[in-house]
Amino acid sequence: MQTESQTKVKIINADPSAMGLFGLAIVTLVASSQKLGITDGLSYAIPWAIFLGAFAQLFACIQDSKRNNTFGTTAFGAYAFFWFAMGANWMIKMGVFGSTLAEQTDGKQLGFAFAGYLIFTLFMTIGAVEANKVLLIIFILIDFLFLGLTFDAFGVAPHIFHTIAAYAEMAIGIVSLYGTGASVLNAHFGYTFLPIGKPSGIFRPKA
Repeated sequence: MQTESQTKVKIINADPSAMGLFGLAIVTLVASSQKLGITDGLSYAIPWAIFLGAFAQLFACIQDSKRNNTFGTTAFGAYAFFWFAMGANWMIKMGVFGSTLAEQTDGKQLGFAFAGYLIFTLFMTIGAVEANKVLLIIFILIDFLFLGLTFDAFGVAPHIFHTIAAYAEMAIGIVSLYGTGASVLNAHFGYTFLPIGKPSGIFRPKA
């Protein structure tokens, strides 16, 4: 009499947060430098938007999906497609797809997209409260970024809100770089090498 035996194999995927945060950090540093007038033009911003802002975060999105992380999947995926769209918007503005598209742009359409992302990010900020303090800071800064972008696109006090968006975006890049380093080194060393702060325990009990 033969007895069948089953062997279960558990596949563990690495946390992709560092890659996603790195992509976010680089693209926001480059984009904010243009908004602040430190650099000129968008030609060199487009590759970073597509390959770092978009593809790096899309990779993190897919990997988080394999880890059954709904929050990470949604966040990285939504912002990845935002940067795909922004890269395309910039190329339209620069006439890459022809003068007809470039001449028919309406900035208020971007305003509606930014407003939608602002509402989305507010929801994600609530979720980040129960993640860690670094991620919460990043989401709060993204809130200010989309607040500034929205009002700037609609022409409401454009100078003020453009400045708010620019500085918020620069801060996102800096904090995201710290988050990248913390995510990599904490996992690599197996202990908290760089603190990221515990969940707040407002919406669910502290672990």
